[in-house]
Amino acid sequence: MKKIILLSLGMFALGFDAYIIAGLIPGISDTYQKDISQVGQAVSIFTLFYAISAPVFSSVLAGKNIKKVLLYSMLLFTIANGFTALAPTFSILLISRAIAGIGAGLFSPLAVSASTQFVAPEQKGRALGLTMGGMSVGTVLGVPAGLYISELFDWKMTMWILVLIGLIALIGMFILLPNIPTTAPPALHARLKMFLDKRVTITVLITFFASVASLGLYTYLSFLIEDLTVSGNLKLFLWAWGFGGLFGSLLIGYLIDYFNRPKRLVTIILITLTVSLLCIPFTIHIPYLKYIPFFLWGALGWASLAPQQHILLAYQPQNGSIAVALNSSVNYLGSSIGATLCGVVLAIGFGSMSLVYFALFSMIFSISLQLYSVKKL
Repeated sequence: MKKIILLSLGMFALGFDAYIIAGLIPGISDTYQKDISQVGQAVSIFTLFYAISAPVFSSVLAGKNIKKVLLYSMLLFTIANGFTALAPTFSILLISRAIAGIGAGLFSPLAVSASTQFVAPEQKGRALGLTMGGMSVGTVLGVPAGLYISELFDWKMTMWILVLIGLIALIGMFILLPNIPTTAPPALHARLKMFLDKRVTITVLITFFASVASLGLYTYLSFLIEDLTVSGNLKLFLWAWGFGGLFGSLLIGYLIDYFNRPKRLVTIILITLTVSLLCIPFTIHIPYLKYIPFFLWGALGWASLAPQQHILLAYQPQNGSIAVALNSSVNYLGSSIGATLCGVVLAIGFGSMSLVYFALFSMIFSISLQLYSVKKL
């Protein structure tokens, strides 16, 4: 169990890092004298390299000692976060975010795969839940705590805390992890081959557009709250989104078993997510009620991936791991493109409400593809 906790701690650092920059954007903007749309690209570049690193490097990783790959990827991730804190220029900060994304993208699928090697077959689900739960907790607890630390000191201190967490995970894995007999992530050509199946293509496009909307908008949450409210407490909105994400992650497995119709469940999730985003400008000034759309946004955004994976496994029972890996990569690719496009919208000169409308527009694409999937596939 100690071994799984160490992998979960590494995933905690990944979840922390993937989402904390969204809360630190104002501080980074002040440090480098860049506007919000430019700083948002720090999120975009991290998630882009997160999405492509595992499939691009998987052929290189084939046959390698998995413990060493986990150690090297966590070391790369940790050093890159140190460079983020020390970056003298904004360009170097962006480069450090790309390197951190590579380390995270390599570590995540291998950690998930390795976690199942330490338990009996009947406990694999629990091991996977604990490992993936580390990322959820990194978002729920790490992001608001990191924002609080940045307010007490500055945003760079938050990055140094992240470096410390990475070092603890790295040292623990070096001492306690044995050599792990697992395989490298699916290679890029294997994932791309999945697009030959029309059903898989439609399914991952649904994931893509939902991610463009949900995670793209989240990147600029600090700007959205500052613009829509007079004295909004960003930490409370982050807590609402994060706890929603944790709630959705924990509940979705039971809902999949209860409905036993993952396509219908995805449809409900996408429509409800769209409604929750639509409600943001209408509830933002209502005490207590204003946090509900953010809670639902987090819950439904995090919950949407699991039923999609079940659908893909049904479509490709012989290549399930490749299809699921493709869906994960597309999810982070959507986050990257969403953050980039939202930055473009802001750079053109539109206000924060335009970001909400852009997210809704992307959700319409996702829902349309989902309805097509339900009727035709």
